[in-house]
Amino acid sequence: MARKKVKRPWLDYLVYLVVRSLVFIVRSMPITLSYALARGLARLMYAVDRRHRLVGMENLRSAYGDAMTEAQRDRVVRGVYRHFCMMLMEIFYTPDRIRLENYREYVELVGHEPVLDRLISGEPIIMLTGHYGNWELAGYLFGLFGFPTWSVARTLDNPYLERYLKVFRERTGQRMIPKSGGYDQIVEVLETRRPLSMVADQDAGQRGTFVDFFGRPASTHKAIALLAIEHQAPVVVGVARRIGPGFRYEMRCSRIIEPGEFTGGADDARLLTQRFTTALEELIRQDPSQYLWLHRRWKHQPIARKKASKPEAARSEAASA
Repeated sequence: MARKKVKRPWLDYLVYLVVRSLVFIVRSMPITLSYALARGLARLMYAVDRRHRLVGMENLRSAYGDAMTEAQRDRVVRGVYRHFCMMLMEIFYTPDRIRLENYREYVELVGHEPVLDRLISGEPIIMLTGHYGNWELAGYLFGLFGFPTWSVARTLDNPYLERYLKVFRERTGQRMIPKSGGYDQIVEVLETRRPLSMVADQDAGQRGTFVDFFGRPASTHKAIALLAIEHQAPVVVGVARRIGPGFRYEMRCSRIIEPGEFTGGADDARLLTQRFTTALEELIRQDPSQYLWLHRRWKHQPIARKKASKPEAARSEAASA
C-alpha cells in the first residue's frame, strides 16, 4: 500500500519563499551571469543527482544503442542538465523581456502559417509538444499573439508554487486545466472551438496505448487521439528548440495530423498516437540534449499474453467454427 504524503504547509511555504528569493536575485542579474549560474547549477546537479543521471544514461542506451558511445551519452546527459537549468533562468526573464514588438529578437517562427489559419478560422485544434526545448515558451507566445490556449498540466504538490507558476503561465491569457480531474473542461474547450495544448510524451501506465518511440514500445495516453477523432480537431505537433548559445529559440510546427485522414477503423486511435509520437521523435533527434531523458518514459512495457492451454485453444477453435 502506497504511503500518504504527509502535508507540511510550513515547509511548502518555506520552499516557496526560497524560490521567490531566487527569482528576485536572478532577475536582478544580467542574463549572461544567470547563464553562468545555470551552468554551475547543472554541474552540481549532474554530480549529486545520481538516480536521474543513471535513468538518462539507460534511456539513451535503449534509444540509440551502439550508434551512441558511452562518452557521447554522458555528454548528452550533461547537456540535458545544462539546457534545463538555462531554461529555468529564461522562464524568470520571459515576462519582462519578450513583448509583441520585440519577440523576433528571441524567437524565430517556422511553419506557423497553417496553424494561424486554423486558429483564425475558429475550428477546434489540439497542439502537442513534449518535454523538449522550452515547452513553457509556446503557451506564453500564443497568448502574446492573441490566441491564448487552454493547457493541460499536472498540478504541483506545493500549492504556493502552483499559484506562483500559474500567474506566469496565465500572464498573456493562457488558461490552465488540471491533468487530474480536468476532462470535462477539456471537452468544453473543444466543443467551444478553442485551442487546447498538451504535453504528449508522458508514460501512461499499463493501460496506455503502446506505440514505437525510438524503436521501443512506449505507453502513451490514447485520450489525445480519441478527443481529436471525436471532435475532428487537427493535431499540431511542434516544439520551441534552442538555436542560439543564449536566449534564442525556433518555434517550429513540424506536422499537422488531420483526423479525416483516417478510415474510421478500430485502430485509428493507435495510428494517430503513433503519428504524433513519431513526429516528436524526429524533432528530438535534431538535438537530443534538449530532451528530458531523465524521466522514465519507458517505465511500463507491454505484458506478454499467456499462451492458451490445449483444452482452452480447442474450445476457442470450436467456438469460432
